Amino acid sequence: MDKIDRRMLQILQKNGRISISDLSKELALSRPSVSERLHRLQERGVIEEFSARISLKELGREILLIVQVSGLKVSPQEFETMVRQKEDIIECHRVTGHVSYFLKAAVSNMDRMRLLIDSLMPYATINTSTVLTSPVMYRYAIPQDNSFDN
Repeated sequence: MDKIDRRMLQILQKNGRISISDLSKELALSRPSVSERLHRLQERGVIEEFSARISLKELGREILLIVQVSGLKVSPQEFETMVRQKEDIIECHRVTGHVSYFLKAAVSNMDRMRLLIDSLMPYATINTSTVLTSPVMYRYAIPQDNSFDN
């Protein structure tokens, strides 16, 4: 991965809908060259998908929760199967340490929060925190050093 690839990743993370033509102008490269680089980054799995970032607040899901899960009462596979079915859970991370999982959930009201917590309690010990603010909601990611340079 060279400087052009890293710059392409920056541009695409800011605007995933940018046209190949506009991207080629930004990078000062031909459209075929940009298309080839883009395709290569997708084949290598650097670019996993293109999607839209949605405002949870505008969807009426203003309460953001971080749920710590410890002391599982079921197998990790059973827990993960259950979590995948909960639409209020928007992220699930299995981690090391005394906490087994961190979940991120977005709910519309306190009743919905209670229902989610109640549904998780049979599976593990649950500790829930409500997010007050998010100073870093999302950060664009590019390689931090030149270890990927050709």
